[in-house]
Amino acid sequence: MKSYTKSAEAIAALSDEQFRVTQQNGTERPGTGELLGNKEPGIYVDLVSGEPLFASSDKYESGCGWPSFTKPIEDKHVNEVRDNTHSMTRTEVRSKHGDSHLGHVFPDGPADRGGLRYCINSASLRFVHRDEMTAQGYGDYLNQVEDI
Repeated sequence: MKSYTKSAEAIAALSDEQFRVTQQNGTERPGTGELLGNKEPGIYVDLVSGEPLFASSDKYESGCGWPSFTKPIEDKHVNEVRDNTHSMTRTEVRSKHGDSHLGHVFPDGPADRGGLRYCINSASLRFVHRDEMTAQGYGDYLNQVEDI
């Protein structure tokens, strides 16, 4: 089984924007994330720890300006934390092992797919194309990635 950890080397390799988002609970500007329009088959992993977070088959266009997913690839890799900043109560989404700030989850997703919208910053994710998943140690998740 692959081990997912946060390391000083991974943190040092982050761009300024990636650091601001993942380590300082920042948010990228809507519509600017490089993975927003990605429609390739694969999985999205935590930029810091590499833990698998979301499958392309659960990604959808919500119109909110950030990549949106209906569910995590495995609940065990995601922590949901109450967030009372900005004069509102929301549910923050963080990676379990990397402790990276990913974004927030809202109850306004597609009803026929569970009703949740995981609104996630591209700056917190690395995309692994289906063709590379086995080579990069994510072969166990191939069955969760459909052709798009």
